Amino acid sequence: MIVSWEWLRQYVDLPVSLEELCERLTAAGFNHEGTEQVGDDFAIEFEITSNRPDCLGHIGLAREAAAVTGGTLRIPEPSPVQSGPPCGELTSVEVECPDLCPRYVGRVIRGVRVGPSPEWLKRRLATCGISSINNVVDVTNYVLLEASQPLHAFDFDKLVDRRIIVRRAKKGERIVAINQRTYVLTPDMCVIADGLRPVAIAGVMGGLETEISESTTTVLIESAQFDPLSVRKTSRALGLSSPSSFRFERGVDPAGVDWASRRCCELILDLAGGELAEGWVGLNPTIPPRPTIRLRLDQIERILGIRVPRERVVEILRRLQLDVTEEEHAVVAVPPTWRADLSREIDLIEEVGRIEGYDRVSEEEPIPATCTPLEPEQRILRRIRAALVSLGFHEAYTQSFVDRRTLELLRPWTGEEPLAVQHASRRQENCLRQSLIPSLLLARRLNEHRGNEDVNLYELARVYLPVAGGGLPEEPLMLGVVTDLPLGRAKEAFEAILDWLRVSERPCYEHATLPGLVEGQAAQIRFGERVAGVLGVVDDRVRDVLDLRQACAVLELRVGVLSEMANLVPHYRPFSAFPAVSRDFSFIVDEEVSWEQVESLVRSEAGQLLEDVRLKEVYRGKPVPPGRKSVHFRIVFRSHDRTLTGDEVDAIQSRIVTRMQEVLGAQLRA
Repeated sequence: MIVSWEWLRQYVDLPVSLEELCERLTAAGFNHEGTEQVGDDFAIEFEITSNRPDCLGHIGLAREAAAVTGGTLRIPEPSPVQSGPPCGELTSVEVECPDLCPRYVGRVIRGVRVGPSPEWLKRRLATCGISSINNVVDVTNYVLLEASQPLHAFDFDKLVDRRIIVRRAKKGERIVAINQRTYVLTPDMCVIADGLRPVAIAGVMGGLETEISESTTTVLIESAQFDPLSVRKTSRALGLSSPSSFRFERGVDPAGVDWASRRCCELILDLAGGELAEGWVGLNPTIPPRPTIRLRLDQIERILGIRVPRERVVEILRRLQLDVTEEEHAVVAVPPTWRADLSREIDLIEEVGRIEGYDRVSEEEPIPATCTPLEPEQRILRRIRAALVSLGFHEAYTQSFVDRRTLELLRPWTGEEPLAVQHASRRQENCLRQSLIPSLLLARRLNEHRGNEDVNLYELARVYLPVAGGGLPEEPLMLGVVTDLPLGRAKEAFEAILDWLRVSERPCYEHATLPGLVEGQAAQIRFGERVAGVLGVVDDRVRDVLDLRQACAVLELRVGVLSEMANLVPHYRPFSAFPAVSRDFSFIVDEEVSWEQVESLVRSEAGQLLEDVRLKEVYRGKPVPPGRKSVHFRIVFRSHDRTLTGDEVDAIQSRIVTRMQEVLGAQLRA
C-alpha cells in the first residue's frame, strides 16, 4: 500500500516526523518498505497483512497513525446535496444473488461534465502510482485509496433498460472488460448486468461498453460488498486481478459501503457538477452487531509478560475506536465494523501489546508458561518416527502438489479423478497427491543422481482422496516408506512400528494386484476388515519413468487405523535371562503360497517357545523351477525359565518341516 504523506495528514494531526511515524507503524505491525519523494510529496510504502484490509486506504492508516502517536483524527462525513428526482424513478437495482452480493448501493448523478481532474487530485493519485483518466473515474479511484472501498461508475445512458441486475453469469456469457480483453464467464461467477448483458465482473473489473467517456452526462455510482471467496475464485479463474479485487478478496467494511457512495457523489458534484437524485437504490440491510469481547486484565500480564495499567488499556482500545466499558477486573469492548479481525480476548491482548510496544517486553523477565500434554496423535507420530529412525530411515518433506503423470504411477487408494487447481503458478504440478509414494520415489531419484545410494526415506503427511458424488474429499494422514530391497526391509519397518505402538493384533497380508508394483510382490495389509496399508516392490515401468537406478520396496499406511489399535500406556514385561536359539530355513513353494500362510503355519507349530519369525528373502530364478519361489526366513526360540537344548529345538524344527511339506507342498532347500 502506497500512502501519500500530504494526503495522510489531511485526516490526522501528526505530532511526529515522517521517519518517526514509519518507525512506530512498523513496530505496530505495518512494515515500512520504503519512502520516495514525488514532487513536493512523499510516497510511503507499507506492507499490509491480509487480516487488515481496512488499512488498504488512507483513512485506515490514519486511524493507526492516530493510535500510535496520540494524534487527533479528522474523518470527513460526506453530505452531498440531493436536488434531483427520487433515484427509484430513474433506475432500479435487483440483487438476485444476495449470497454473493449482500450489499449494493446505487446513486445517479445527471448533468455531469466529464473532463480533466484538478491538479491536486492528479497529484495525489500520481503519488500513489495511479494515472489520471478523467474527473469522474479519478474520484472513484480517489475514494478507493481513501477508504479502501472500491467503486464503479457506469455511463447510465448506455445501460439497457436503465437498470442494474446483480446475478450469476450465464454459461458462456462474454464480456469485454475495460482492459479491452474478452472474458468467458461461468455460472459460479457474479456479474453486474443491465437488461441485456453483463456490464461488469462483480468485484473485479468493469465492462468497456458502459465505461465513462467524454460524452457521458449521467452517471450511476456503484458501491457494494461482494463475497470475498467468490471474487477470489473469479479473479483466479479469469487470470484477472485489479485493485478492487485485491480489496474485495480480503473483505470490505459493510458500514463503509454507503459512506463511500456518498463521498464519491460529493466529490463528483464538486469536480464535475451535476444533479444528484434523491436517495439510493439497491440492497443495504442492517449491519449485524459486532461481537462483545471481555478482556480480563490479568491475562495481559500472563501472556505479554508486562503489566499495563487499566487506564492505559482503556486508552489504547478507545484510540483504536473500540467502544469500551469497564468492569471490576476486566474491560468489555465492541470493535468497530472495519475491524473484522477482532473477535476474541487474545485479539485485544495483541492490540494492547502492539500499541503499547513489544519493545517493552523484557528479555530477562520470565513469562509464565504451562506445558501442554501431547495429544494422542502427536505421541503416536513421535513413536512412528522413533521406530523408523532406529532402522536408519530419514524423514522427507515433499509437496502436496504433483503432476498428473507422477500421480498416476501409484494410486492404491482411489481411482477417482484427482483434485486439481487451475492457476498460472501451477501449470504442471497442479494435482493434489493421492499417495505419498510417488513423491518419495522422486526424492529417492534426486538422491541417486547426487551420488547418495543409501536412500531409505519416510514421510508423514496427508493425501487427498476425492469422494464419488462431489462431496468433500477425505484427507487421511498417511505414512509413506521407500527402502532398498529386499521386500522384507519394508515389512521389517512396518513390524517395528507395530512394536513401538504396542499393537497386539497380528496383521493379515493379502495378495493384491496394484498397478505400479510387481505382480506377486505386492500385498494389502489388513487388521480384520480394516485396510491399514499396502506393501510391495516397485515395478520396472515405474522405475523407467522416474529414471530410478536401483530397485526398491515401498510401504504406505493409514495412520488412523494404527492409532485405533495403539497402546500408549507402557506395561513392564521382564526380559528372559536365557539365550535365544535361531534357525534359518529356505523352502521352495508354489508362487501362489503367501508369506502369511508360511508364518501362520510356523507360529502354530512352534508353540510357546517361539519368540520371532521373520522373512529374510524371496528368490525367483535358477535353480528354482518356474512357477515356484524360494522363501528364506529365520525363527528365533527362547524360554523364560531355562536354556533350550538342541534336542528341543530340533524337534520343533522337524515338526515345522514336516507340516510345511504336508500342508503347503514345500520342498526344503539344502
